[in-house]
Formats: sequence, C-alpha cells, structure tokens
Amino acid sequence: MAIRLSGTKLIFVLAGIGAVGGLTSAVISAQKQPPQPPAFEPATNPYADGIFANGIIESDQPHASNVNIYPEVSGIVTDVLVRAGQPVKHGDPLVQIDDRVQRATTEQLEAQAQAAKAMLEELRAQPRPETLVVSEAQLVAAEASAKLAHDTYDKQQHAYDADPHAVSRDALDTARNAWLVAEANRATAQRNLELTKAGAWIYDIRNQEATYQSLVKSALSART
Repeated sequence: MAIRLSGTKLIFVLAGIGAVGGLTSAVISAQKQPPQPPAFEPATNPYADGIFANGIIESDQPHASNVNIYPEVSGIVTDVLVRAGQPVKHGDPLVQIDDRVQRATTEQLEAQAQAAKAMLEELRAQPRPETLVVSEAQLVAAEASAKLAHDTYDKQQHAYDADPHAVSRDALDTARNAWLVAEANRATAQRNLELTKAGAWIYDIRNQEATYQSLVKSALSART
C-alpha cells in the first residue's frame, strides 16, 4: 500500500527533522571539551609572587598618546614604587630592579681603575731609589772586574815583552779576552745605570694614562 504525503505534510515533516537536527547540534556544541595537554612544560615562576607582563601606560587625556615603558637594563623587579592611577611626572621612579650584577660589575671596574692608577703612579715615580742603588753597585762591581782583568793582562803583556818564553801566547790571548769581556760588562752596567736614572719611558706612561682613563669612564658608565 503506497503512502503519499501532500505538500503541506511534507513541509511539516522536513521542519520537524530540521528542528531535531538543530537541537541535537546545540546540545553537542554546549558540551565542554577537555583541554588539550600543552605541547611542552611551561616555565615556572621561581618566586612566591611574580608578574610576567609587557604593556604600555594608557593616557587618560583625550588627545594624548599612550607611552611605552621599558627599562634600560633587564633584571628582576624587586619593588613597585607607584600604584595604579597615581599621577607621575618625568623622572619619577616606577620600579626598582635588582642591581646586584650591575653593582658587582661597577665595583670590579673601579678596582681595575685603581690598579691602573697605582701602576701609572709607579711609572711616574721611577727611578725607584732601591733600584738605583742596585744599578750603581752593579756598575762599581763591573768597573772593579774590568780593572782587575786589565791589570792581569798588562802584567802578562809586560812579561811577554820582556821574555816571550815567560808567558805563553795562549795565556796572553786568554788574559786579553778576559779583559775585553770585563770591559763589555762594565759598559753594559754603565748603560743600565743611565737607563735606570732616566725612569719610565714616556710612551709607557702615556699608554698607562689612556688605560686608566678608559677604566674610569667605564666605571662611571656602569655606575650610571
């Protein structure tokens, strides 16, 4: 037996099917899906209280613009010096950043500057009196050795001139060479004494001055 639906009944049937389908979709959509697990473990806050933020200061004036704020150096905020809604002006501190690393760097640069200054003063104070005394004593000893070697050679030369068989030629040459070596040592001691008296080289002083000034400026910059 064939059942035929009239046009009006067909419309009602389709409307009912549509209403059921819409209700079913609404019920399914209303169900809360469980959250997906994170792709990786997020970083944890190592402090009991902390804020991770990046933003702007919003102006409450109609024609003013927002102000971007950012510190010149990165670090941990140890104290917030203003509260929400508080009026501030140029130069007012907003937050306090942990400056232990900066302070340690500053102290290190200042110590290096003091060491460079001490070296500069040492160069300018040359010659050191104790060093000068040592150089003078070395010259006296070298002069005595040279005189002794020269006297020994003279004696052997006179003996050889009087009787060539009294002193061998080899002994005479050895005495002469010893005198020449002693004389060279005396000349070296003389030059060393002159160098000691001259003090530090001017170029060494200038280089140390530049090093000291550079460290002073670096320390001032770090302290700022």
